[in-house]
Amino acid sequence: MKILSYFVKTYPISCLCIVVIWIVCLIPIPETPLDNVKMIDKWTHFLMYGGLCTLLWLEYGLHHQSIEWKKMAFYAVLLPILLGGGIEIVQATCTGGNRSGEFLDFLADGVGVFLGMIIGIPLALMLSKRSRD
Repeated sequence: MKILSYFVKTYPISCLCIVVIWIVCLIPIPETPLDNVKMIDKWTHFLMYGGLCTLLWLEYGLHHQSIEWKKMAFYAVLLPILLGGGIEIVQATCTGGNRSGEFLDFLADGVGVFLGMIIGIPLALMLSKRSRD
């Protein structure tokens, strides 16, 4: 419980993003004009997880003077990928057919995390260096 409290205080935007991802991934999706965009659901997963990973790196850089690479590999890379996989399993098994778990969604999550690393790591390095000055 103590680690959860620390995480929510230190990474509030990332925590909010995680809650939004859970909600968006579990509610029935209404029809929209975007339904005509090819692979819109994959693009959505790509952006959600890319954004989450970027936010995790960004907030980490704001609160730390140096990067603990093993820790961040777990929290900003592995956990978002596991989150995506867990959500796909929940969609496939617990939504009564309203949502379906798809491997391609999980793959889009992973590609998004990779993009988030490309954007987030330089931001974290820049922000953590700034906090040392």
